[in-house]
Amino acid sequence: MRPFDPALLRAVPEVRRPLAVLGAVGIAQGATTIATAFALTGVVVALATDAPLGAALGWLVLLFVVRGLLTTIGEYAAARAGADVSTALRRRLLGAWTRAGRATTDDPAARLTLATAGCTSIEPYAARFLPALVAAAVVPAGAVLALLFVDWASALVVVLTLPLLPLFAALIGRTTAEETQRRWRSLADLSGHFLDVVRGLPTLVNYGRAERQLDGIRQVSDRHRLTTVRTLRLAFLSTGALELLATISVAIVAVLCGVRLAHGSMPLDSALLAILLAPEAYWPIRRVGQEFHSAADGATAIAAILGELGELGTIPIDRKPGGAPTCNSPTSSPATNPTTAQLARVAVDAVTYTYPGAAEPVIRDLSLVADAGLTVLTGASGVGKTTVVELIAGLRQPDTGRVTAPRCHLVTQRPFLPTGTLRACLALGNGAGPDAQWAALRQVGLDGFVAALPNGLDTVVGDDGFGLSAGQGARIGLARALLAPETVILLDEPTAHLDDASAELAHSAISLLAQRACVIAITHRHELLDHAQHHVHLTGAALGGRGRGIRPKGGAR
Repeated sequence: MRPFDPALLRAVPEVRRPLAVLGAVGIAQGATTIATAFALTGVVVALATDAPLGAALGWLVLLFVVRGLLTTIGEYAAARAGADVSTALRRRLLGAWTRAGRATTDDPAARLTLATAGCTSIEPYAARFLPALVAAAVVPAGAVLALLFVDWASALVVVLTLPLLPLFAALIGRTTAEETQRRWRSLADLSGHFLDVVRGLPTLVNYGRAERQLDGIRQVSDRHRLTTVRTLRLAFLSTGALELLATISVAIVAVLCGVRLAHGSMPLDSALLAILLAPEAYWPIRRVGQEFHSAADGATAIAAILGELGELGTIPIDRKPGGAPTCNSPTSSPATNPTTAQLARVAVDAVTYTYPGAAEPVIRDLSLVADAGLTVLTGASGVGKTTVVELIAGLRQPDTGRVTAPRCHLVTQRPFLPTGTLRACLALGNGAGPDAQWAALRQVGLDGFVAALPNGLDTVVGDDGFGLSAGQGARIGLARALLAPETVILLDEPTAHLDDASAELAHSAISLLAQRACVIAITHRHELLDHAQHHVHLTGAALGGRGRGIRPKGGAR
């Protein structure tokens, strides 16, 4: 675990400016503190010698005001920088996983922890530790130079003892890094165990073994708790060691100045100024030690995120105008920029895909091109229809061949319906207004049902559409597709949970959608073929056949 990895600035260049502002504010605060020591010394000496207070007191008040303003600016910039860094890394990480495909997600629990708690823990690292690190590199040097100007003997004591602080911090930091990594692993274990229990809860309930999982969760939680306490104990001990060393060093300066002042070999102003400046030479390094322990989780998370991005960076991803991703196999060549007419085109070129651990590919040497209009995929269960759609959507990467497509809107067999209002669910990813939402509901035959609800579009549904039937959830997903701005719409069994009357409405909505976009739909209902411009029938590589290219709907086998 490194205190600072320059790869962070290369991976997220947009955070350079807020971090530079924080560093500049920290240096300015240090310079203001040194100047305040001079002003305060002038006030005390003036009081002791009955000299005029005007100028010294005015400078002291002005410096206090300036320091207060710098503190306010620093707090605001720190909060903004922390949020910007964590959000940018989370967006970069999620984008890399999305482009890499589902097959690379070998440990979803660990990746969930990294994208949630990991990215959140980066905020104190970026907001507090990095600015403290910049200040520690500059402010002690300024304090030593000022002290050398005042009293060379005190400056010599500081110069001899100051290097001990980073040395002790580095020695303690090695142990802290090990404890932090151990705590991070325990958190990932806790997340993974809890996720596995939640996934298997219906089965556990059916067999009457749900209560037995409490002991397992309690044991994993206790391990995480003990690891966290050990990390905190080490942090307190190391902070105490740095404080003790700094206190002893400042005490040596104070005793040296006091003895010389008592013997009359040192003036009052020089002695007082040396005692005020000495702590400022140690304080930035002490602060780095304190902030590092509070931000150690962030440093570990950054190392893990940068490692993850480095591994995923080897996957070639082309982009079309507007940032739309296209997915390529490792053997494909870079894509050329498409024309405007090709923005709604999907091209699958000699694609072969094998599920991890499978002996035979589910798709072998599949080629097709789909333009604006409705293309229907049919075939027996298990031949790879859903796999083809997931390859086009970028959720999977082909073994060989190439898939080129703009950004797609995917409607799965169970559309994603988050907890919240129907209005928010329909606006997800498109920001459509109420008029457009009611029009989409009318096209799928749900306007009457929603209008009859007491709260209408403001009706709250539970997780995964709890409160809606499977058919209603499917039609909500289809209505959201009607509102989507994407030029390629992928539908996986959109009418699987619908009766004949509702399916006919859905078919009409899909036909309307195909007038403005390239729609690729999987179905077992032959009625949808009446609305299709093209028909692809898959026999499946695993069944001994090959995926067939596009054929007119009348030529379906």
